[in-house]
Amino acid sequence: MHIVIVGCGRVGSGLGIGLVEQGHTVAIIDRNAKAFRRLPEAWPGTTVVGSGFDRDDLDRARAVEATALAAVTSGDNSNILTARIARETYQIPNVVARIYDPRRAQIYLRLGIPTVATVSWTIDQVRRRLIGGDVESDWSDPTGTLSLVERELPERWAGKRLADLSVPGEVTVVAVTRAGVARLDFRDLVGQDGDVLHLMVTDTALDRLNSRLRGKAVTPGPPGSPDGQPSRRADGGVAPGVGGDAATGSRS
Repeated sequence: MHIVIVGCGRVGSGLGIGLVEQGHTVAIIDRNAKAFRRLPEAWPGTTVVGSGFDRDDLDRARAVEATALAAVTSGDNSNILTARIARETYQIPNVVARIYDPRRAQIYLRLGIPTVATVSWTIDQVRRRLIGGDVESDWSDPTGTLSLVERELPERWAGKRLADLSVPGEVTVVAVTRAGVARLDFRDLVGQDGDVLHLMVTDTALDRLNSRLRGKAVTPGPPGSPDGQPSRRADGGVAPGVGGDAATGSRS
C-alpha cells in the first residue's frame, strides 16, 4: 500500500520505518525539515516539508494514491483536520488520528474518525501495572455496546474447558494468552493457572461477568460449565440457562 504519515516525531518516524520494512511505500509530511533526521539516511520513503491539511503538500505526498493515512502530529486540531480532509477530499479508506484529549476522542469516534487517545491509553496501561484488577475495557465499539476486555482466569476455573466460558448473546471468549503467548486455538483447551482471557462482552453483561469471575452471587451452573453443577428449582427440575443465573445467560 501507499501510506501517508503526517508528523515525523517519534511515533511518525517509527511508524514510517516499520511500514517501509513491511514493503509499503510511505510519504511523511512534517512542517519542520529537521524532524526527518529521525529517519535512517538510506530510508527509501518520501519526505515532504509542509502541512497535513494543505492540498498541495498532500498532493506531493501522493495522497491521491494512498490507501491509508495516519495523522500523528502533536496537535489534536491539526490531526483531526488532516483526517477529515483525507476522508472527505481524498477518499482515503483507512484513516487514523492521534488525539491527546480523551473527550475529543469520543466525539470524533462517533463521527466515524478512528482515533488513538494517547492520554487515555497511557493512563489505562499505567493503572493496570499499579493496581491490577479489572480494567473497564481494552477496546469499545463506537456505540459503546460492545467491549473487548482482558481478565485473569479464576483459580477455581482451572481444568474447565475455555470454550464453555462463552455465554451466547452476552460474552464470547475470543483468545487466551498462556505463558506469554496469545492463542486462538483454545476451543479444546482447558484452563490453566495464569491464563489471561480476552473476551468480547456486551455493556449490559460487563458487571455480571466481573461478578461471575470474582465468584460473587453466582448460582452453580450445569456439569462441564465453570460454575459446577446445575441449579435446581423448588420442584426438583434443573433451572434453565448456562450457569443458572443472569451472569451466565439464564432465562425465566
